[in-house]
Amino acid sequence: MRPIHLGWLLLLPLLATALWPAALQAQSPGTAVLVADRVFVDAGERLVAEGNVEAFHEGTRLRAERIIYDQTTERLEITGPMRIDDASGATLLADSATMDPDFRDGLMRGARLVLDQQLQLAAVELNRVDGRYTQLSKVTASSCRICAGAGPPIWEIRATRVIHDQTERQIFFDNARLRLLGVPIVWLPRLRLPDPTLTRASGFLVPSIRSSSTIGTGLRLPYFFRLGDHADLTLTPFLTHETRTLEWRFRQAFVHGDITLEGAVSRDDIQPGKPRAYLFGEGQFDLPRDFTLSFDMETTTDDTYLLDHGYSSRDRLDSSLTLTRTRNLDHVDATLIHYQTLRDDEANATQPTMVGDLLYDRLFYPDRIGGQARLQLGLHSHYRYSDEDIIGRDVSRANAELGWQRRWTGPAGLRFGLTGQLNIDLFSITEDSSSDDRANTTQPALAAELRWPLVARGGDGVVHFLEPFANLVWSETLGSRLPNEESTRAEFDEGNLLSFSRFPAPDRRDQGLRGAAGLSWQRLSTETGTTSKLSLGRLYRESADDRYSDSSGLSGIASDWLVSAQLETAEGLSVASRAVFDNAFDFAKAETRIAHVSERYSLAATHVLLPRDADEDRDETISELSLTSAWSLGRHWTAELDWRYDVSSERTARASGGLTYENECIAMTLSTSRRYTSTDTLDPSTEFDFLIELRGFGGRTSNRNHLRSCSN
Repeated sequence: MRPIHLGWLLLLPLLATALWPAALQAQSPGTAVLVADRVFVDAGERLVAEGNVEAFHEGTRLRAERIIYDQTTERLEITGPMRIDDASGATLLADSATMDPDFRDGLMRGARLVLDQQLQLAAVELNRVDGRYTQLSKVTASSCRICAGAGPPIWEIRATRVIHDQTERQIFFDNARLRLLGVPIVWLPRLRLPDPTLTRASGFLVPSIRSSSTIGTGLRLPYFFRLGDHADLTLTPFLTHETRTLEWRFRQAFVHGDITLEGAVSRDDIQPGKPRAYLFGEGQFDLPRDFTLSFDMETTTDDTYLLDHGYSSRDRLDSSLTLTRTRNLDHVDATLIHYQTLRDDEANATQPTMVGDLLYDRLFYPDRIGGQARLQLGLHSHYRYSDEDIIGRDVSRANAELGWQRRWTGPAGLRFGLTGQLNIDLFSITEDSSSDDRANTTQPALAAELRWPLVARGGDGVVHFLEPFANLVWSETLGSRLPNEESTRAEFDEGNLLSFSRFPAPDRRDQGLRGAAGLSWQRLSTETGTTSKLSLGRLYRESADDRYSDSSGLSGIASDWLVSAQLETAEGLSVASRAVFDNAFDFAKAETRIAHVSERYSLAATHVLLPRDADEDRDETISELSLTSAWSLGRHWTAELDWRYDVSSERTARASGGLTYENECIAMTLSTSRRYTSTDTLDPSTEFDFLIELRGFGGRTSNRNHLRSCSN
């Protein structure tokens, strides 16, 4: 072997740099390393590196069996199998290659390009052009794992020619044929798709097939418009014999916030000749001085459009504008809401359509008397479009609440508490001849509280917490008698058992002498991780309060019993139940939820019971059972089931289910739902949806958790 001339040594860095993708040429040159079993100059004045040849530079690595650099032709001859891995995640495999030293042009034979460890493009030949384009001939593209002797992949795209634009991260197919399990499905003369590293690019998104008993069967074909780095628009036409619909979604990100708007416009046979549409939107912005501005928009052209087209099952819509700020000692909240009812038995003219609220909440810690003081100032107003007397009533109010609270710890761990409160409320009432136009109320209130927390520890790692509690409250409302405008629904739960009032708004407040007593117990097992909780309580009054509805459980001198229980285990079982019942165990309200979550399935069942109550506009008892479940049927299959059953009427209200298959290259979902309820303007409906997602393009990452295995 001839000795290596100094000039050849100077070419070694050049040889190494020839192996880097053109995207790295603009970077600052760094140290290049070339490693091989042997490096020598042959008789033809060619530099030869052979045997486990590897070249490294700034995250790029080339491996080959042999590399020859011809100084006369300035060409590299690489003998494979060869592999190039660059910092972007692209991998290039080939049997052999011929290229120029700067790697901007070259020819590879028996080549395979792997993008982001997902999409594989196998070709007979591969040409590198101008350091930017990679051209492949007679190509098969797929992100599916291909096993020897296992037949064709689940999906593949075969094309006469494919060009990968490394700068724009786009893949162009000529004469493309999509095949599923080897069967040709679609032929396209031209096809452009984003490569896996590009998450936002204009183009078609995953289509889906949708079938509905109300609007027919059609194909949803969304197209994504990239409107710069911070905005995009998606248009989705949906055509059937019964409807012509265009769905859309717009998103915009700003330096200090973002907005999302979505909606649809339709002409259908349900309401012929009439355009139908809906618009939903939301956004949030960070403002100076720690304020946050957010909005929520919901509106539709008619009451049944959302249900007819399957966009939403909501029967009331609200649009709001909110300004909030929360600090360590104060909170500010200003909200303006517009409501739109879609219910048959309600009219927007007689419902509180416009509602405005302003709240300021401040905490103080006085040094002289100790404890915690709180000041709340509020403004509220709601407006009805109707001018009819009483049913078109409009109310505005101003409220001020000043409170003080302090607690002490006495002997044997007893906890004492004392609370004082003063409420001042001013009301303005219009469109109601039975009430004064101006009204005001003042309510002083005092409360004393006693708790005795007890702890017992067992030798088996079980800890018991037991706490009996009671309070005594007095308050008196002075001033005008007000119409019941905002407090038509009162709830009785653990959160307000010891409160001054259980009415939701200041137009009604508890008054007189009253008290509450109860017991809370909790069991914690440190060995099994099981937690059990049980609490019960009851209210007692000096005189009955007939302002509460019968089903609230709060009317009478003694209220109904409130009982709540929870159970959680380390095995994923959880039970939560709350009930309000009288001494004869007749339930006023009850709700129970049981759920179990494991690695293979999740299951949740909920039962709600609300008895008939004319005061709460409930003409019939509501008893409903709902079931939600998801099951893993193996490594690739999952199933979901949702079911709602009306126990009172003994019929199913709604049922839906879905089946999903997922692996590293494809996800398929078949779902169906059936709504059984009907009204004067709505009929029962059934919907089917079928979605196929080909992974490996434009940010749709292959799921390696569902990677199929090749059998021996």
